[in-house]
Parts: sequence; C-alpha cells; structure tokens
Amino acid sequence: MPEKRLTLNSEKRKAIADVFQNHFEQTSPKYELHKKAIADYNEARTKMKVLVNTVVRHHQPQEDVDTIRSMIAKYNRSGGELYDDNCFVFTAPPRMDTDYEGNPKETIDEEHVKFSLSDEFARSYYRDEIKAKGLNPDFHVALDNNYDKRSPSYYTMESQVNKFTGHENSSNDNKTQMSYKDEWEKDFQLTTIGTSYCHSRMFAVDQETFEMFKMYNSLRENVIMAHQQLYSHVNSKMEKLKLGLKSYRYFDQAKALADKLGIALNEGILNESSSMALSVYSPENLADLLTDKVEQTREEKIAIARAVMQQQQSVN
Repeated sequence: MPEKRLTLNSEKRKAIADVFQNHFEQTSPKYELHKKAIADYNEARTKMKVLVNTVVRHHQPQEDVDTIRSMIAKYNRSGGELYDDNCFVFTAPPRMDTDYEGNPKETIDEEHVKFSLSDEFARSYYRDEIKAKGLNPDFHVALDNNYDKRSPSYYTMESQVNKFTGHENSSNDNKTQMSYKDEWEKDFQLTTIGTSYCHSRMFAVDQETFEMFKMYNSLRENVIMAHQQLYSHVNSKMEKLKLGLKSYRYFDQAKALADKLGIALNEGILNESSSMALSVYSPENLADLLTDKVEQTREEKIAIARAVMQQQQSVN
C-alpha cells in the first residue's frame, strides 16, 4: 500500500516556519553584521571607560574627591556631594552658528555618554540570549514605529523580555542573582563631584575627544540598527515563505522546498510538543523555570504536561 502523505495544519506549518526562520537568520549576512556591530561596540566601550576616567579626573582630581569625602564624613551633606555615576555629558569647544533669523550665535554641542543598559539596546545586544530562552527579541522591531499595532501579546512579550534583561522586576525574582541590567550598572561607575543629574555637571573636551565620544554613541546605535536590518531581511523572506506554506497541504511539499534551499527538515519537528519541549527542557531554560525567573507561558505549561503524559505512557 502506498504510504499515506502527512497532512499539514496551522501548528505544523508554524513548526516548519520556525525551522526555515532559524536557517534564514543563521545564514543571513545581516546576522554577521549584527554580531560585528556588537563586537565593535564592545571594543569601543573598553576604550571609552579609560577615556571617560581620564577626562573626568582632569576636571575633578582624585584629591578633590577625597577632600569632599572627608568633609561629608565630618559634616554630612553640608560637606558637599559625591555620586557614583555611569552617565556623563561632554561639551565640544564653542562654534559659531546662526539662529532661525540668520543671526550669528555661539553654539556648544553636547554628547551624552551612558554606560547603563537601556531596554531597547538590551534586546539588540542580547538578541541571541533572548531567543535561546524561547522569547521574541524582535517584538518591538516588528512594529516599525507604528505603535497602533501593539496588541495584548505585544505587552506580554515586552514584560517577559524585560524581566529577563532586568528592566522589570517580579516578586519571584532571585534577588541574589544580578540581571543583565544590574551587571551593566556596576560594570563602570566613577565617583563624581555633584548630584545624580548628568546635566548638573558637564565636562569640556577638545574637538578630537568630542568626536571620539560621538563615535562611541554611533557604534551603540549601530547595534540597534543592525538588529533592525537583520529582522527586516529575514522577515521579508518569512512573509513569502508563510504564503507558500499556506498553499501546501502536505509535509512532502515543504520538505521539497527545504531540500532545494539546503535546509534540514524532518517529520520529528511536527510533534506538537517536540520543539517546545526541546526549548523548555534545555538546562538553562529548565533552571530558569524552576527558579521562576521567567514566567511560564500557557504554551510552555501545555508542552510540559504533554511531555509528562508521553513519558508515563511509554513507561506503562
């Protein structure tokens, strides 16, 4: 008898689409550019920490900091103010410009340099780590600045990703373990004279140094931009693929397409719980689930229940 063809449904099509998407991402030149943008930023960050320390200590010598610290110890806040900061404002030499009426005016450019971890940057910088947890780091990029597209699922994913990176706290969080956000906050802090407000103290630098700070901020933005370009490149392929998959009734049709593209595709991924269970039961994910660091989704709970039932049936 001829072998029965495996029929597709929406869940099976999604499982197949996930395999294609992973292949498109891993083989995309945009993926390599994203990794390079992160590496370039990391290299610049190391150099910037040294440069910031040099500039700030030029304006605020360590002996002045030590003097104020001793005055605070003696007179409390009346002795002065110190703040351990990772946020700085640098100003370029004055330049002549014109106002809206064409009159000459003196302008001083500012560059805001931060060593903290913003939520948007975290999604780009830790994109692979977020995906490894079964979360979607692209949920905000997919909006393309059209915030009218935000749905309940958008806010759910935003909350889950923010909890993972440390930008949202939960009562179940392990307070003894630092999040990515906490790690960045403590990675570089410099004792400065003044309050916690960055603009309450500005540090004047020469034009060459100012351009170096601008370059650092550009490299930071490049990480976000490379993430956006990676998503757009892969998403354009996925939109075409999903249209094709909708027209496929049988698995062998998707398999033929995968073979032409050099993508490994087998029937095992169509098991409703296999791909989910593989994600749920990886050592890192399972550890997080057991410590409640990442709240389980409805799909994860169903996958766990199904996996347990299958294991019990195999034993019996």
